[in-house]
Amino acid sequence: MSEAHDLTERTKLVRLDVTGMTCAACSARIEKVLSRVPGVEHAAVNLPLETAEIEVAEGVDADGLIAAIERAGYGATERRKSRGTRRAGTDEMDAKARAAERKTLVLLIFSAALSLPLIAPMIASPFGVDLALPVLVQLALATPVQVFAGRRFYVGAFKALRGGGANMDVLVALGTSAAYGYSLYLVASGSAHHGQHLYFEASAVILTLILFGKLLEMRAKRTTTSAIRALMALRPDVAHRITPQGIETVPVSELEVKDRILVRPGERVPVDGVVVKGESELDESLVTGESLPVAKSEGDDVIAGTINGSGALTVEAAAIEDDTTLARIIRLVEAAQTGKAPVQHLVDRISAIFVPIIVAVAVATFAAWLVFGGSINEAVGAAVAVLVIACPCALGLATPTALVAGTGAAARAGILIRDIDALEIAHKVGTIVFDKTGTLTEGKPAVTDIKAFDRNEDRLLRIAASAQTSSEHPLAQAMIREAETRDLPLSEPSSFRAVAGRGIVAQLAGETVLIGNGRLMDEQGVDRFMAGQITRTYEAEGKTCAIVAVAGRVVGVIAMADTVRDETPRALKRLADLGLKSIMLTGDSAVVARSVAQEIGIDEVAAEVPPEGKAEKIEELRRNGKTVAMVGDGVNDAPALAAADVGIAMGSGADVAMETAGVTLMRARPELVADAIEVSRATVAKIRQNLFWAFIYNVIGIPLAAFGLLTPAVAGAAMALSSVSVVTNAGLLARWKPKADRQ
Repeated sequence: MSEAHDLTERTKLVRLDVTGMTCAACSARIEKVLSRVPGVEHAAVNLPLETAEIEVAEGVDADGLIAAIERAGYGATERRKSRGTRRAGTDEMDAKARAAERKTLVLLIFSAALSLPLIAPMIASPFGVDLALPVLVQLALATPVQVFAGRRFYVGAFKALRGGGANMDVLVALGTSAAYGYSLYLVASGSAHHGQHLYFEASAVILTLILFGKLLEMRAKRTTTSAIRALMALRPDVAHRITPQGIETVPVSELEVKDRILVRPGERVPVDGVVVKGESELDESLVTGESLPVAKSEGDDVIAGTINGSGALTVEAAAIEDDTTLARIIRLVEAAQTGKAPVQHLVDRISAIFVPIIVAVAVATFAAWLVFGGSINEAVGAAVAVLVIACPCALGLATPTALVAGTGAAARAGILIRDIDALEIAHKVGTIVFDKTGTLTEGKPAVTDIKAFDRNEDRLLRIAASAQTSSEHPLAQAMIREAETRDLPLSEPSSFRAVAGRGIVAQLAGETVLIGNGRLMDEQGVDRFMAGQITRTYEAEGKTCAIVAVAGRVVGVIAMADTVRDETPRALKRLADLGLKSIMLTGDSAVVARSVAQEIGIDEVAAEVPPEGKAEKIEELRRNGKTVAMVGDGVNDAPALAAADVGIAMGSGADVAMETAGVTLMRARPELVADAIEVSRATVAKIRQNLFWAFIYNVIGIPLAAFGLLTPAVAGAAMALSSVSVVTNAGLLARWKPKADRQ
């Protein structure tokens, strides 16, 4: 559901799987029926996914909702809630969908085999070959098609009419029954022997073509919904739990937080957790979109559903079942796919009155032909063609199939779209506001410069890192990481003391080592004159300096800064190529902000902005008529993410940022921001294309049919083609790939 229908403390969400829907009129009818049930606040029915999400007051149960849907002529079951049963439910639905496809294929072959002899005379006639069939043979061929192939449409039409609505089945049943019934009347009355044209071939071919269209539509719809099925299949059913008695294989549903699990080579990780033993590499591509294996060792986090490489890992469970990252991804994708774009509400209103209008147009067409001197044959043909070509299937499938395909393709690339409004608004965004730390930069300091007075950089770094091996300070950790990168041997200090706001004092190899700022040196009586100009130069570049002194004498300066991500300049250039303006928002000093801005080439900078000021800056941009997207990763970014037209959270950041944002990037890659905008634009473009084709078929087809320029059989082919083209066009989105990975 969209944010406009967020749940309150007094309401809950009921999810149902719905069966029996054939077109947009069906989904609109079910929504109308559900909205009349006492206690229902809002109902959204998704045609391609065959699901319903109903926001209801506490005390309203699913049974009453299911009963209302069944009274309307459709079927419904409550969607399974737990992770394991939901996966089983998805597998069961997929199996049913495949079985329905097979049944439709068999019926199509049967129908086509009987219909081909009926249209053979039409095909052979232009070549001067007369293959005309006796009247009774035509009747014998058309009747099984009408009974067996037409049964599903008669049943669907009866249920819809009994529930007080009208859908595609009503149009098909009326059209083919009119053609078949009129032909049967001519045969029974003997008029068929006097040159009267029969419509047996029309009714049979219409049903065959519509069945063919339905089969293609079924297959295309399964393609567009493949993302959820792929995500559901990621988590294994069993895990190897480590106990004092040994290793036991248990269902994943029995695992608890703090359990230790053995993940063998080639197996999927069953939980979110932390590696406590072992080294390996994990394939995270289906969860985060990261195409290359990610190295994991002791202390690293792992995600449920990822595939272990060549090494065995012992993992301590931190999140299980519905609390895992994978479960959250599935919930986000499901919420986006079952939501509705604003344009869909207009389509639903049109669909609700579409069928009655078309029936009226068909009756008027029949009457007009007779009034203006047309024959009964011409009147019947035109009316049947109007009924058949005007199916609202394409109209109903245009928007949801594109949304399902677009959000699924984005999810596979590690771009999670939380709600449909965000997807539709994102294509209008003109200004992108970035938080600096952790978004455009790595979010942690790194050593950038080492100035050793004896010109031995490694020796200076080894002294500084060794003296701080027991420190957790981010600057100390930056020096230790740099020393480890250079494979420098480190030793433990015999004593260590942190001086708040100044630095540290340590004893290393019998000598006193001071590491810190100028105030620490002054307090310890160390002459820092030689370091003065060096530190001023580095600080002008926005870097933090640590002066290093050994035995009362300054031996060098180490400069550190929050380094820019390698791909940040490329990401900003891509946004500029898309016509978007980028702004960097940071609480850092103007000196640091200007230094980073110069390095990455960003359009505009707002520095020294407190956390509460970030949201105000976003509001200011919106008041000036800008459509704004905010990109951030921290807790202090949440208000700004909520204030923006579209919030984009970096997946490496805090949960609150991810929950507030409309879009979440599962990888901390700024270049995915441009991909998120591009997939939004691609999806909205598909929606517009689909709606254009859906409307154009009817705008052009109905008048042609009414004026007798389309035979019923051709109208049936056009109607089937309209639905297939819309679903196939949407399915092309499944091939979308992020440029960030292609580069």
